[in-house]
Amino acid sequence: MIDGVEINQLDIIPDERGLILKMLRNDDSFFQDFGEIYFSAIYPDVVKGWHIHTKMTLNYAVISGSIKLVLYDDREGSPTRGEVQEIFLGRENYKLVTIPPMIWNGFKGIGTEPAIVANCSTIPHDPDEIKRMDPFENEIPYSWELKNG
Repeated sequence: MIDGVEINQLDIIPDERGLILKMLRNDDSFFQDFGEIYFSAIYPDVVKGWHIHTKMTLNYAVISGSIKLVLYDDREGSPTRGEVQEIFLGRENYKLVTIPPMIWNGFKGIGTEPAIVANCSTIPHDPDEIKRMDPFENEIPYSWELKNG
């Protein structure tokens, strides 16, 4: 696991009317700050990444569909520098993943339906604190191809 990344189990509360999918409360031990919340839809087999935030902490949860979230630690001095971490998220694995600043991340829609990723970030979006990199042509030691076996 990449140093500083947290994964917390989230509650799904079903009843005869439907579901409540909890995500983040300001009294959770892992809550840091509120900047904004937004939802990102991703189609199956599409990759959104790579990107890195210099100040923002991300809090991802997948409320519909499924994704493969991939993290890469390129931080100088980090005990996990050079490590890649895959996390599969969706209704079957409903968790909150907290990603600190300076961790490269991206995700791929998996399965047969679009996925909806919720992000409760610690600061509002600022285009000057995000960097992007092509998902396929870069120095990150990762392939987005389907792995069988």
